[in-house]
Amino acid sequence: MNKVHPHPHLARSKSLLSIVIPFFNERAMLPLLLERLLPVVSNLEMSWELVFVDDGSDDGSAEFLIDTIRREKRIRLVRLSRNFGKEAALTAGLEHARGEGVLIMDADLQDPPELVPDMVARWREGVDVVLMQRRSRRGEGWFKRFSAYMFYRLLNRACRSPIPVDTGDFRLMSRRAVNALLSLNERNRYMKGLFAWVGMPTVVVPYDREPRAAGTTKWDFLGLLGLALEGLTSFSAAPLRWATATGLIAATLGAVFGLWIVVKATILGDITSGYPSLVAIITFLGGIQLLGIGIVGEYVGKTYVESKQRPIYLTRDIIENTAVAGSSQRTRREELQYVELG
Repeated sequence: MNKVHPHPHLARSKSLLSIVIPFFNERAMLPLLLERLLPVVSNLEMSWELVFVDDGSDDGSAEFLIDTIRREKRIRLVRLSRNFGKEAALTAGLEHARGEGVLIMDADLQDPPELVPDMVARWREGVDVVLMQRRSRRGEGWFKRFSAYMFYRLLNRACRSPIPVDTGDFRLMSRRAVNALLSLNERNRYMKGLFAWVGMPTVVVPYDREPRAAGTTKWDFLGLLGLALEGLTSFSAAPLRWATATGLIAATLGAVFGLWIVVKATILGDITSGYPSLVAIITFLGGIQLLGIGIVGEYVGKTYVESKQRPIYLTRDIIENTAVAGSSQRTRREELQYVELG
């Protein structure tokens, strides 16, 4: 086995399209994805490669892809040492993509592979980013659609760099845009915000998002809430200002209420009993204080993580088929190259 650090030295190809697909426990989805994706990319008038990034799966997804790689040389599998999260897996895929164009899509088939040729055609017109915007979100409940709608608009109100609404990771980027993105070394990576921050000439293409074809989503409510908080605190200091404004409003209301009690007691002769109201006010103000401390703590925590300068991810190995057409028959094991982390 060769022990190298592969991605800083990858040879780039101007005629190659890299399709990056991060996944976690998608064994049921991968055969369906390849069944639809391979015929589409095979008809492209350019070379292509599929770069799968296994984010610590334990359901046999990697084993299925390894068996597929034995038959298809244009598929490469990057296995991370554990589950680092989708943003880290996506970064790993971008770093290991060799193409002049890099297309990102999910493994759940909600991003239709049949749109890839149209994306390539728009990219060849000279833009750096072909951004796919969701026109509809079939297969998702009303609450998820509503919360996503509100989140994107709240995020844009808070951020200085506008983030296109109703978009995900489904996009095609030029090598120039990818290199600009990879130059950002921060550890707290909210990729949708980083895509927008980089900028570059962009064309937005609306599409209808399909329901998941098989398996179950890995994003529950708490996971989406955490992602939303990550996005807000990574690209804006607005939550700190909101906490300050809330404290100011609470202090003003408290002063007015205190003045009213004094007036009632001294002028009107009304002796205030008010233990329940006192407890309610203290609880309310305590909640505001804890909320403010929590928001400040979120920013302090991000600074702490950045200061340690740990890698965004660690690679377990990279698996690709190195068989050469016309060569003598070799064992399956010999045709696969396992590039391990040195």
